[in-house]
Amino acid sequence: MTFFEAIKIFRWYLVGIFLLLAAAYYRIVPEMVNDWYRDENYSHGFLVPLIAGYFAYERREALKEALISPWGPGLLVILYGLFQLIIGFLGTEYFTMRTSLIIILAGMVLYFFGREVFRHLLLPIGYLFLMVPIPYIIYDAIAFPLKLFITKVSVGFLKLIGVIVMREGNIIVFPMTTLEVADACSGIRSLVSLIALAVAYAFFIKISNVKRWIIIVSAVPIAIATNATRVIVTGILAQFWGAKAAEGFFHEFAGMMVFALAMVMLVALGALLKGRSVAGEEK
Repeated sequence: MTFFEAIKIFRWYLVGIFLLLAAAYYRIVPEMVNDWYRDENYSHGFLVPLIAGYFAYERREALKEALISPWGPGLLVILYGLFQLIIGFLGTEYFTMRTSLIIILAGMVLYFFGREVFRHLLLPIGYLFLMVPIPYIIYDAIAFPLKLFITKVSVGFLKLIGVIVMREGNIIVFPMTTLEVADACSGIRSLVSLIALAVAYAFFIKISNVKRWIIIVSAVPIAIATNATRVIVTGILAQFWGAKAAEGFFHEFAGMMVFALAMVMLVALGALLKGRSVAGEEK
């Protein structure tokens, strides 16, 4: 039995289940989409389902040839997802409720189509987790130490080039003004989006899994380095031209340029790793 034959056989079951999911998540998913729209930290969420769909489409030939063997234990995965949904609802914990949908989808693939199909769809399904905003308690736990680290590095560099400056936590003090390294400058905002794009980019290009992980992990130091550069440049402007020179348009423009620079660095790393792969194959 082929994948598409299995879909035809189970079509009414699948339609019924999707209607039930739509009823269960009719408020949960729209509220998540609203978070993508309101919170710049998660605006990449609009792209995640599209990229996941592309990954699934790219595997269409493998799915046609995959062995369809419904796997009974997949029902336990579905039940776990439903349990997670209920627990999240009772505790008003949005991350738990939102991720439960992905777990249920994974269980459906296992239960109706089997482990071989699930293996082919593991990346598209797993990638969907990147569209779910992380809990703010985790967000703050990451953002605060990042702010302190970037502030310390930036102040150290500014002192190295002769700028008179001192640090108080995440506050940078100049003789004539002070600057605060906020969450937007900590790197957490670009880090969340950059990791999502790094995963997509790593699987778009044809390289080994080890090199894919290098690209994904590199998103962390790239985000930190580019945001530290943003703070350093802002500090230099504030020192010589006053705080107003580092606010307003420049602050917003610098944020866009930092993310663009991070993407350029990520693409350059991917091109370098891909070039080495080609060179190795030619040898």
